Amino acid sequence: MAERKFRVYSRREIEGMIADGRTIFILDQYVVKADFWRPYHPGGDKAILHMVGRDATDEVTALHSVEAKQQMYRYRIGRIEGRWNNFIPPIQGGNFRPLADGDNDDVENDSEGCENSSGPASRDPSPVFDNVDSAMRKRHTAGGPTSSTSSVSSVEPDDDGMSYLDTITKEKTTLDLEKYPSLDFTTQDAIVVKYRDLGERVKAEGLYQCNYGAYAIEFTRWSILFGLTFLFLSWGWYVPSAICLGAFWHQLVFAAHDAGHMGITHGFHTDTVIGIIIADFFGGLSLGWWKRNHNVHHIVTNAPEHDPDIEHMPFMAVSHRFFQSMRSTYYDHVMEYDAVAKFTLRIQPYTYYILLLFGRLNLYRLSWDYLIMGRGPTKGPAWWHRWLELTGQVTFWTWYGYFVLYRSIPTNWGRFVFFMISHMVPMPVHAQICLSHFAMSTSDLGPHESFPQKMLRTTMDIECPQWLDFFHGGLQFQVIHHLFPRIPRHNLRRTQKLVQEFCNEVGIPYALYGFVDGNKRVVGTLAEVSRQAAILAKCQKVISESDDPIHGHHH
Repeated sequence: MAERKFRVYSRREIEGMIADGRTIFILDQYVVKADFWRPYHPGGDKAILHMVGRDATDEVTALHSVEAKQQMYRYRIGRIEGRWNNFIPPIQGGNFRPLADGDNDDVENDSEGCENSSGPASRDPSPVFDNVDSAMRKRHTAGGPTSSTSSVSSVEPDDDGMSYLDTITKEKTTLDLEKYPSLDFTTQDAIVVKYRDLGERVKAEGLYQCNYGAYAIEFTRWSILFGLTFLFLSWGWYVPSAICLGAFWHQLVFAAHDAGHMGITHGFHTDTVIGIIIADFFGGLSLGWWKRNHNVHHIVTNAPEHDPDIEHMPFMAVSHRFFQSMRSTYYDHVMEYDAVAKFTLRIQPYTYYILLLFGRLNLYRLSWDYLIMGRGPTKGPAWWHRWLELTGQVTFWTWYGYFVLYRSIPTNWGRFVFFMISHMVPMPVHAQICLSHFAMSTSDLGPHESFPQKMLRTTMDIECPQWLDFFHGGLQFQVIHHLFPRIPRHNLRRTQKLVQEFCNEVGIPYALYGFVDGNKRVVGTLAEVSRQAAILAKCQKVISESDDPIHGHHH
């Protein structure tokens, strides 16, 4: 059967379609129109919206099976010629011009025109400062020095102290531009080519093949912990029972994460059912919520206004940009920097681990919101997942809430203690997740940064001995996982050497820290943001008390 011929679309035509509200992205040089398919996407529509106007080839390949990618081909409407220059997606603030009659000029072929085509206003939610970006691009191109650092080291205060925050943003952006490879097309394209070659090597070495023997060991560990929970419960040893149950949940999270990424059997429905049984029936958490949340996290990692995994206002902030009361594109509400936030952020280095002890309670809230509000797909291949999850939730609260807490423990105080201990024991999972990203870059380097460079810039790995892998559950290899999310976690250690070689070859720093050092960096980041909050408060106080704001320098 002859290959279907597709018409060639210009960049200007695609911009016009996006301006008309179409969901368009590029996949393997094809133009994909995802409007019909978007409501049925098992991973939620937010992840797709962050790819509108962009070349999504690497993101789609990383997060989807070959079969799922072939399904997307059904929605091809055309193709492009040459290199695609990314737009800033509408969900991120990009502006798009409607296509007027006879207006089919494709004049924006250079990097500067590409940025301007989606409008300077598109950077308001994610500040990328032209003077910094342009200066650094010139430095990389010409190989000469730049004075951009000194140009952003001083600031003229405005009437609300926000210029202080602008200065910090510029300085952090400059540091990233100096530390990581140039954003010019030639450099980024070379990184992408080598990343795709690495992907082929990973496949050739069989690293996508699941080690089911390792899961047999995992299953044995779960069974022992779950069995001890009920043995100790029957003996009236409530604290040991609660500890074993918490440890059971701690271990289950890793398998649910594997299943959510289709990293066990690589079958969509099979891994989804496995994940729902683990997460909902035994853990009380929604796998569907996790998928919707986690897919966005993998695409816009560490973007303060887009990544839900770092949006914890008013209790924590990993970037000074949260002081600007920015709007979350995931939660669709403004993350207010109000009186509560001003207080809690000042003490966040001290409350960080305390808050993590109660992390599971927040996951219940998010899971119930997802399931009760029906935020998942109601049609398509995943329409029945919600109903299976609701069944799982009823089952979980029956065996845990009724039989364990109510029927097995005689006093209310005993029930409270059991509940709190069982929910605090899994805290290391939350610490591990935060550890992977909280101390890494939150800068927005614009739409031309390649997928692999962004993942390496925003993620760190934790070094630990192999015998401790069961405790970290693969989450210590987040750099590798973000580059290749579907690799089974028992193969991540073997993949690490290949990724390190790739990083050395393309000149991207590979962030690898010990567990203690990594935690120190996270707490240090929280402390830095806390200090910035205190300085901002002083600036605003001085400005409010003065008729003529002081014009000075901040370093």
